[in-house]
Amino acid sequence: MTSQTTTAAELSEAAAEAIRQLNHLTRQTGSGLEYPGDAYSTVANLSTLAMRLPQALDQIRAFMDRLGHEGHLRSYNGPGDLATRLEDLREGLAAANRCAEALHTCLNRAHNALSSIGYAE
Repeated sequence: MTSQTTTAAELSEAAAEAIRQLNHLTRQTGSGLEYPGDAYSTVANLSTLAMRLPQALDQIRAFMDRLGHEGHLRSYNGPGDLATRLEDLREGLAAANRCAEALHTCLNRAHNALSSIGYAE
């Protein structure tokens, strides 16, 4: 049996770093995009990324809810602050979930628009 050696925090850090590198490659002087098909594939991959975010956000919320129900959470600002922080967390993740779904929809639209665009010599 293999053991998990990568944490959720490490994977999300790697994803953020990958987007930073993508930003560098897609600058006007970058070499990451050469043909419309490159844009098509890149937008498709970003759409997939956006589509997968809501599941991760829901699982983070469920994890924190479980810890809270089991009595394993506290706030460094005192016991009265914990409920407020958890509600803010739930609302923030729910809003982020809606934004990710909207991002996915917009990226799909862009992806579809790119589908019939080619390079003219």
